[in-house]
This record gives sequence, C-alpha cells and structure tokens, in this order.
Amino acid sequence: MGFTDQSLNVLFFPITAQGHMLPMVDMAKLFAARGVAVAIITISGNDALIRPTIDRFNSSAISPIQLHLIHLPSAAEETENINSLSSYAQIFKFAETVALLSEPFDHVLKDLRPDCVVSDIFLPWTCEVAAENGIPRISFLGSNFFAMCAIDSMERHQPLESLPPEAETIVLPGLPHHIEMLRSQVRDPSKLNPSMNPLVEVIKHAKEVDSKNYGMVVNSFYELEPDYVEHYRKVLGKKAWHVGPVSLCNQEEVDKSVRGGESRGGEECLKWLDSKNPRSVVYLCFGSTSDFTIAQLREMAIGLEASSYPFVWVVRNIAGEEWIPEGYEQRIEGKGLIIKGWAPQLLILNHVAVGGFVTHCGWNSSLEGISAGLPMATWPLHAEQFFNERLLVDVLKIGVAVGSKVYGLRTAEELPVVEAAALETAVRRLMGEEEEAEERRRRSRELKELARMAVDKGGSSYNDLGNLIQELVERKAHVQSSTIELS
Repeated sequence: MGFTDQSLNVLFFPITAQGHMLPMVDMAKLFAARGVAVAIITISGNDALIRPTIDRFNSSAISPIQLHLIHLPSAAEETENINSLSSYAQIFKFAETVALLSEPFDHVLKDLRPDCVVSDIFLPWTCEVAAENGIPRISFLGSNFFAMCAIDSMERHQPLESLPPEAETIVLPGLPHHIEMLRSQVRDPSKLNPSMNPLVEVIKHAKEVDSKNYGMVVNSFYELEPDYVEHYRKVLGKKAWHVGPVSLCNQEEVDKSVRGGESRGGEECLKWLDSKNPRSVVYLCFGSTSDFTIAQLREMAIGLEASSYPFVWVVRNIAGEEWIPEGYEQRIEGKGLIIKGWAPQLLILNHVAVGGFVTHCGWNSSLEGISAGLPMATWPLHAEQFFNERLLVDVLKIGVAVGSKVYGLRTAEELPVVEAAALETAVRRLMGEEEEAEERRRRSRELKELARMAVDKGGSSYNDLGNLIQELVERKAHVQSSTIELS
C-alpha cells in the first residue's frame, strides 16, 4: 500500500533494538498527529514489539501509520532483533547483516516514494540508497545534545593522546561546562578489539555520510540542555531538531502499558505500588541490553536490602536463582519486589509511590525519569552512558553517582564489581531528607514541568517539530515546481 496524496510523506526506519525502535515509533506518532502521512519499515519478526502501539494509535488517528515488513536473508534470520543477542560478537555480526537490507529498502522507496526518510544512525547506508532515489535522509541517534557534543570534544581534541600515563582524570575541552571524568570511564579507540571491526565500520560509515544527511532529529528539549543545543548547532555547525521527550505522546495508561511488550508481573507491580506511601519506593532498571554477573547481582541485592527503602527491581535475562542471597526473598517480602524480564516502565516511573530511579543512564530511561520528575542514582555501563551520567549529575544536578568507574563493552565479566555499600549509600542519598536530596527533587519537579510544556502546543519541541515539517513541505513544493519547469 502506497502513500496517499497528503502534503508530506515520511518513512521511518529504526534499527531493531528496543531502545531505538520505541522512541522512533513515538516520533512517528508525533509526525502523524500533525497530519503527516507516516510509514514505519522494520524487519519481519519485530513487528510484535510495536504493532500494539501502532494499532492503538490508528484506532483514533486521522492519519494512520502504515507498517511495512522486510526480510533478512534466511541465514541471518536468527539475528533479527538485537535484544535477543547475547554477545558483542553477535551484535557486530548483526551490524554487517543489516546492510543486506539495502535492496529491499530500495524497493520500498520506489514503491512508496516518501518525501523524506528518518532512519537510525546505525543504518548509514540508508542515506546513500535514499540519495540514489532523490530522497533526503534525516538521522536519529537516540541520544542527547550533551553526549553528542562530548563525543565531538573527544574526537576533535583527542585529550587522551596528551594525557600523562599517571593521570586518572580527563577534562573534556571546549564544552560550555567543566566536564571531568575518570580516564577509565572513557572508551579508548586505540584499545578496540579487532573483533569489533564490523561495528567500528558502521560507526565510521555513519560519520562519512553525516555531512550528506539533511539533519538529525533528537529526543530532547531545548530547556533541558540549551547550552548544548546551541553548541551543537553553532559551534559544531550541524543541523538538528529537538522533538522530545517523545515518550510523552503516551498519555493514556493503556498507551504506556503496551509500549515495549507484555509485562509478566506488571499488574502485580502496580498493585504493590498502590500499597506504598508517596515517593517512598526506589525503582531499579538497567535497560534492555545490560547484563550483570551473579556476583554483581548479589551485591545489588545486599545493598538494596541494607538501604531500608522499599524497592522495585527489574532483573533481565537471569536463569535460575543462584544469585539470590539465602533467605533474601523472605526478608524482603512486602518491602521489595523483583520483576524478571520486561516491566511497564512508564507506568512505574509515573506512579505516585516511586520517589527515585537507579538507572544505567541509557538516554531513553534517563529522559523518561526526567519526564516523571524523578531524581536518579546513576550506574552507567557502556555506549554514551558515562556522558549521560555527567549531564544528570554535574549539569542538571538531579543525579547521584553510584560508583561505576570502568567503561565496559557488553561482557559483564569485564567490569569490576560495585560493592553493596556503594549502592546502599547512593540510595540513601537519593531518597533521604537532607537538603541536597530535597534540592535534587525540586530540580527534578521543575524539569518535569518544562518537559511537559516543551511538547505541548506552542512549546519548544512542538514548535521545532513544526519547523521541520514546514521545511520539508517547502522542500517538496520546490522539488515539484522544479520538476514541472523541467518538463
């Protein structure tokens, strides 16, 4: 089924990782709610993750979203969803495999003839295929302006090269704030394992096509990081639109509950929270791709219990119960709730009983916590998460660092164990009544209100999305006018 004759037609193509797909679907909903004809393309087998959300939106939408499925080669079908991959080697193989989709993607473009493609930054070849069809490509990274500026600082100034061997900390040059990090928290490109080549090549390719992109859409809002929006646009000279927090398009409880899957224990969790005092519970979740060793999980369990605060803890991909300390479940009964697998995070974060969030600092989770008005305890692991920690702790001043000191890849065994006492201390600081904790809560409430205002009609993100749509409409009109003149 092709696009209709609406004034603007946009195709979204997320990479098949939950943390990338969900915000892009939310973004597609925002475009469609503004009258844009929208289609989403994904690999067959992944539609179950997003179809309930799309069907729910389409049931009342003036401009329904189309879903188009394409197929990987049969030999690569087992790697269709990045969240099912258990090792970095598999992820790197996946990075190679998705490039095989260029031909079916080209067929979709020729069938639909969209006016613009919004695709994940880790699908850089879509820029070239779109260009061959005369279609502009906008990239989506799923991060924020601060992290992108921090990464640019590292690449532009190469501070690791001049750092004395004995130095333990590093300052990121050229940024609006003084940002200092441990050397061990920054990925050193010179130490990349050769087995990482496929992903390294994807990142290199993404940089090569960056100047050819029409621009970038960013899941953030101006009031959250104004210095870095300006730095990215004016100092780095790059084109970008802030359109977030995109998760706020999910206002109804049912929208929040179907976003991302079916929860085992979701209703039980919400009923459990109903029995707790306002702002008394700490919520722990480390995203869809973070794994921990048995030793680390045991330290977490001990630290949570010692903190004396009620908690909801989401534990991912754990087989067996050997990580649970002896007698633990009996001791925490009524005080702690462990959810294995996926949980309805938006509903939990926005529940009145939740007063703090222990997070891996993935940007989706961080922004969802900000939108819920929660202070956070930060435990970054990899990707740009250590930069996000500095944004939350040093710039926004709504975070408490747990004490994660070493950048890891995806192998939990590589990381030193963070001791129980560190988590206990962070939770007590996060949830306590001291002046610093009250100030973090005040700032968090303020940012929650600013986030809501940003996406409301007339807000900064609402307007920036409108600016992008209008620019694309004008570009389409210019292209059509030029085509008529040539004919």
